[in-house]
Amino acid sequence: VIYPEDIIAKKLIYNNEELKQLSLLKDLLDEQNLKLARERLNEKKLPKGINILLHGAPGTGKTETVFQIAKATGRQIYRVDISNQKSFFFGESEKKIKKIFTNYKTFAKECTQIPILLINEADAILGKRKDINSSNVAQTENSIQNIILEEMENFEGVLICTTNLTNNFDSAFDRRFLFKIELNKPNTSAKAQIWKLKLPKL
Repeated sequence: VIYPEDIIAKKLIYNNEELKQLSLLKDLLDEQNLKLARERLNEKKLPKGINILLHGAPGTGKTETVFQIAKATGRQIYRVDISNQKSFFFGESEKKIKKIFTNYKTFAKECTQIPILLINEADAILGKRKDINSSNVAQTENSIQNIILEEMENFEGVLICTTNLTNNFDSAFDRRFLFKIELNKPNTSAKAQIWKLKLPKL
């Protein structure tokens, strides 16, 4: 668990289009706005969960962006690195994945605001499902994906996934994200801002 007061505030530089989308996302995660959004989703018989995907090349600030949004909105982060949840024992991975969501729900009940469930480096679980006849590993990975899809369908919190890869993205996941924001490498204007931030005399 990462607490907002433990996150060091940083000024992050984005390209204009990214900045617009992230400002919209931050506004949504303001407590009052989030309550209204969840009420509207509930009225329309849609899942109340806010599922967000941040994708882009390594080093573009996906994880740090989540930290800064959490600090700005006063939300705790329940962080999971999915690569650490894969087990060599058949059947154990599925149990671990279910436990992530169960633990998050329990943790959320203790929080005054809905916390963020951050699944970092989610490349391994968002790819296209494999032919189950190819191997036991493929069957296990498909089972994990099915569990996550089911959990996302019934999710009532704030989920943010980060990934470097979207070329091999499974369409079933694509439909379940309310926000999909790509963080690109900085353009010339953004690079200039970064240099000025680091060297104010420029």
